[in-house]
Amino acid sequence: MGPLPRSKQVGNSMQQYQVQTLAETVQRNCHISDARHGGDYSLCIYLMKMREYYRWEKHLPLGAALEKDAVGEWLAAREELWDELVDAELSPVEIAGERFDPFDADAINARLAPEGLVYSSGLGNQAKPHFFLADLERCAQNGDCSVYVSAEEHARDLTAPPAMSLGKTIFLRRESLRRMLWEKLESWRWSRPDNALGRAFACYAFDSDFDAALNAMTDREIDNTLLHEQGEHRAGLLLGDVAWGEMLLDLAQTPAELMARAVRDHLADCLVTLPQLLERIDTAAQPAALHFYVGNLTNMRKSIFPSLAEAYESWRQDADLSGLRELAELGRDHWHDLGAAMLELYRQQGAEAAGPIRELVSARHL
Repeated sequence: MGPLPRSKQVGNSMQQYQVQTLAETVQRNCHISDARHGGDYSLCIYLMKMREYYRWEKHLPLGAALEKDAVGEWLAAREELWDELVDAELSPVEIAGERFDPFDADAINARLAPEGLVYSSGLGNQAKPHFFLADLERCAQNGDCSVYVSAEEHARDLTAPPAMSLGKTIFLRRESLRRMLWEKLESWRWSRPDNALGRAFACYAFDSDFDAALNAMTDREIDNTLLHEQGEHRAGLLLGDVAWGEMLLDLAQTPAELMARAVRDHLADCLVTLPQLLERIDTAAQPAALHFYVGNLTNMRKSIFPSLAEAYESWRQDADLSGLRELAELGRDHWHDLGAAMLELYRQQGAEAAGPIRELVSARHL
């Protein structure tokens, strides 16, 4: 079976052994996903992710020093476990004697939410399955979407995305977001460059009260993460979630997949995230979120949207948000039209569209 998931006390009506058994099933599925996709990362990224994963699994504080030998032994054991599970089938999720497909998150959460738990499943980059089981912090309705905010996690895989949208359901992972912010802060502190991330961190008192600052940044960014997921939902209504999902699966592990994800992310942000961030800066004069938004863009997103960095720098110089507002309006049409053109290429050529899609996006930067 391999190592068990982390054992935690949970405040719900399910017996502890039932939660533990459920967590073991979810964690096994996480191990199977990692076994199949652990090699998707470069060696440097892989080792960084494994160190963070070790810290999570061993309940270590974020800043705790890691023992090299202990991490090495754990890494060897984990890779041996993955070798055993690489061809294994995902297990159904069993709750009170009823079995569910591991990707049927809606049905599973209908049973778990009253117990104070939340479960998620979906496909991320390169079609990697993601699963997690966590304590449920809160559940709310936002428009026509259900929003689940998770607290401490009982089971997770190597990659722990802070947010994910599945149809009309949005999952926000507080623990994963907090860890991601800490990792970015630690990475920035190595050389402390004068960049957007550094300006975001400077808005919080990390040097005088680290925990309070990290918690405050997590609180703010979990709200901003919700904005992006709301934009993802609207982008899905415009582009069609089913067709887009099929295209991503056929483009998996190609540069065209990364481009497609970047195009949709920009559409989502031009629809919701950027307009809302800019409105909040106007009303509350709080630039931290905009600094972090720009500083957190992937290289692919920056490369296909160079005018965003230009508008950001212009705002820094003159404190005028009009350029960013105009760019968000322009971006709504640009990224929607580009996404639709990508889908048309895919409709015509199927998986063979990877090359033409790459050329299309490369020729239509904004």
